[in-house]
Order: sequence, then C-alpha cells, then structure tokens
Amino acid sequence: MKKQVSKKVHQFPTIDQVPSLLGFGCMRLPTTETGAIDEARAEAMIDYAYQRGVTYFDTAWPYHGGESETFMGRVLKKYPRQSFQLANKMPSWEIESLDDVKRIFEAQLEKCQADYFDYYLCHAMNKTHFDIYKKPGIMDYLVSLKREGKIKYLGFSFHDTPEVLAKIMAYHPWDFVMLQLNYLDWDFQDAKSQYDIVTSHKIPCLVMEPVRGGTLATLSEDARAVLKEADASRSIASWAVRYAASKPNVMVVLSGMSDMAQTQDNIETLTNFEPLNDTEQGVIDKALEIFLKARIVPCTSCGYCVPCPHGVAIPNMFETYNNYAVSHHERPFIRSYESYEVSKRAEACIDCGECVPKCPQNIDIPERLAHINSRFKHIKSQHEETSS
Repeated sequence: MKKQVSKKVHQFPTIDQVPSLLGFGCMRLPTTETGAIDEARAEAMIDYAYQRGVTYFDTAWPYHGGESETFMGRVLKKYPRQSFQLANKMPSWEIESLDDVKRIFEAQLEKCQADYFDYYLCHAMNKTHFDIYKKPGIMDYLVSLKREGKIKYLGFSFHDTPEVLAKIMAYHPWDFVMLQLNYLDWDFQDAKSQYDIVTSHKIPCLVMEPVRGGTLATLSEDARAVLKEADASRSIASWAVRYAASKPNVMVVLSGMSDMAQTQDNIETLTNFEPLNDTEQGVIDKALEIFLKARIVPCTSCGYCVPCPHGVAIPNMFETYNNYAVSHHERPFIRSYESYEVSKRAEACIDCGECVPKCPQNIDIPERLAHINSRFKHIKSQHEETSS
C-alpha cells in the first residue's frame, strides 16, 4: 500500500467533501521542444500523484494555450469520476455577456469530458473583473449551474487588495476562495489580511503560488543555507509548501508541477503532514529576512522622503523595483518603470541627499535609485537587442 497524501478534515458549512491537501495545478505541465504538452511525462506525473492520494486537479481555459483542459479530460477519464475533484475557471477577461459565459462553460465540460466540475472559480477576480459578474444574469446563471449539479462549489481566485476582496465577499455567499499565499507575500502583498477576511466568512482558502513562481524554491545562497542547516533532508521548496498547508483555514495547496521530481517532493512533503512548529517558523522567518535584505529595498512606503525637491517618486520607484527583484519578471518591470514620467523616475535623482536623513529605515536612497536606474537601462537594452 503506497503512502497517501494527507487530507485536512474541516468542518465548513459550505464544503461536504475532503479533497487532498495537495492539489495538482495544470498550468505548468512539462512540454516538448515545440511548446506542446509532453503528454507522456505529464500523464506519468498525474498517475503517480493519483495513486498516492492526490484527488484535486486544477485546470483553466487559458492554460497551455487552451490544451490543458482537453489533456486533463482525457487523462482523468480512466479514473472513477467520484474518486477525484476537478476544478476549472471562467476566464473573466473573455466575458462580455451572459452568452459568453454559457458558451465557455459548455465548451469546458466538453473539453474536460465531464458532466460537472467539483470546484468552479471566477478566474483572476479583481476590481475590474468583479464588475463583469455584476452584469445582468451572469451570477444567476452560475448559481443555476450549481443547483443543477454542474457545479458543486462556486468560488473565485483573487488578485487585488484586501479592500476589494471584502467587497467581493459581501456580494455573494461563496463556497471558497483561492488566494496567493506564501511566506513572502504574507506581509509583502498583505496576504495575511486577505486570509483573515476569508476566514472570517467561515469558508476555506485554497492556495495558489505557495512557492511564489519558484522564487521560494531557490531563494538566495545565504537564505538556503539557513533552511538546510535546520533540516538537510528537506527541499527548499518544501518549507514553503508546508508553510501554506499549516494555515488552519487552508484546505488545498496547489502546486503547478513541471516534472516528476517536483511531484515526488510535494507528495513526500504533504504525506503524514504535520504543521510547522514555532521553531520551524522561526527558521523560515530568519531565511526570509536574509533573502529580503539581499534582494529588495526595505522601504515601508511611509512617505517621509517625499516630496523630492527634484520630483522623483521615490516610494513608487522602490515598489516597482521590489516587485521585479522578487519576481524576476523583466517586461512588467520595464512597463511599470516607463509608466512614470521621466521627471519622476530614478534617473531624475541628482544625489542631493536631502531625503537620506528623513528615512526611518536608514536607506541610502540616492544609491538605491542609481542602482534601479542602472538595472532598468541594462534590462531595457537587452530586450531591445533581442527584438531587433
């Protein structure tokens, strides 16, 4: 008998099933050189996970250019439908009317070879997408699908501020919410407040991005050393997965697995699962502190440094850079930096030093702005060379 991935037995009034604690995210399946899903490798990973107790499988309309749903429908068809939970999402950005919702949902059932979805989400909910679901008939239709049994549980994935989340939560009696939650974003993106809001409504959280797109699987050399010293047998990524799973109101931790090694590591991490203890939490806190000091500007956006006599939007420049330093996403960094007028950018700093004594964090602001400007120019020139 193979060891089985753990489950959390919750007492939620909105959920009457117990999915596996580990959810298999189907956004980053292995691919061939052409970019298509490597079906043999991906199917082997799914089979391995299913045989070890993973029951929650999460796909979506845009994943793998629309092929994830079709692939998952074929692979899961060989298993009894009641033995797993299938999650899918309504692509909010493609909705203009109720007719779009009806067309997409029926296409999703067909692609997934399914009669129903266990968990169905309004995808990437934010302030703008929230307005879409207020259009006549859309929410009523989703609720009717739930009554018909084509949706068992209705929720949404979320990317915005706690204030927006509170408004969406108050709009409809949702069954669950999917949040981006990890030990970096707990404070960095205020995931804590979002988690608390969902918990206060007595519905479960599902977690996406527990390793922050791979960032928390690599960290920095000094930060990795802290984790390895505490437990050399655990992977760096496993600390992040356990962190998310340890939150009491978390029901499923999704991981977008790209190879068998990741699949095996996640399953090992969440088999015979035990929440982090205080000592282990202290290890994570220490590693994160080291990582952040090496990567980001420790700005709290207090605003004491502004107005700058030369017009530089100092806190905004630091926020733009920090988002890049954590994510390593270069194009969004370029777009964000260039969204500011030249007079407000880091390059407008003349190193007058007037801001330095005003900073409670003792940041050498001119030096940091010079680094941001230099980094931007380097990345910009690389992208221009690539596109030429």
